[in-house]
Amino acid sequence: MNKQPLNALASIVLCAFALTAVAQEPAVEQEVVSKTQVGDVLKAGAAKVSAAQKAQVKVDRIADQTDGLLQEFKQVNKQIESLRVYNSQLERQIDSQKQMMAELEESIENATVIERGISPLMINMLNGLEDFVALDMPFKKAKREEAIAELYVNMDSAKFSAAEKFRQILEVYDIESEYSLSMESYTDQIDIDGNGSEVEVQMLRVGRVALMYQTKDKSRAGVWNKASNSWETLDSGYRRAVDQAIRIAVKLSPQDVIEMPITAPEIAQ
Repeated sequence: MNKQPLNALASIVLCAFALTAVAQEPAVEQEVVSKTQVGDVLKAGAAKVSAAQKAQVKVDRIADQTDGLLQEFKQVNKQIESLRVYNSQLERQIDSQKQMMAELEESIENATVIERGISPLMINMLNGLEDFVALDMPFKKAKREEAIAELYVNMDSAKFSAAEKFRQILEVYDIESEYSLSMESYTDQIDIDGNGSEVEVQMLRVGRVALMYQTKDKSRAGVWNKASNSWETLDSGYRRAVDQAIRIAVKLSPQDVIEMPITAPEIAQ
């Protein structure tokens, strides 16, 4: 009687253990499944993070490229503006050059006419200068006549332009003009007695007002007489004045008032 209850109790215990084991198997399986799902989720998250990082890198690179393109665009715009201003200036310069070219073409067309007109003018100027020197007081006459003769030669030369020939004539005119405003003394040989025999003397020119001479020994002095176109001997009263004037001309004495034998100007008729 006592054994049956024990057997029954043992059976109940076994059944309970069996039920407990059966109940634990689904829980284990559920735990394994949950761990797998979590791993998948983590892997998916990591993949998303990696993809996001790659996308961010790409976005940053595109942003850098965009910023670079923007800076390049701004720089190109500045260059375009500078070129626009430069082109505008070049257009004005081209317009000015076209105007100058038109003026030059007109000048070239008129050059022949001008040269035909200036050549007779230069010849007349030379002829007038030659006559003037011939009628002027005979100071440095050989040198002055030689300068005029050289101008005549240059007039027929092809190596000088019309402008250069005209400049040379004006230069000689300027030299002749300076003679009227200057005072000088120089050595020369002249025929003071009118017998063809030349004597070396010290000449004194006071502008074109007076032309005098003094012999080397200072024993004689004379002046050019415009009326007779000959040398006239001065008396002893003028020798000292002539000598003093020569010293002033060569800057050996200071300037001073000197009594000179000057012919009075003629009254115009």
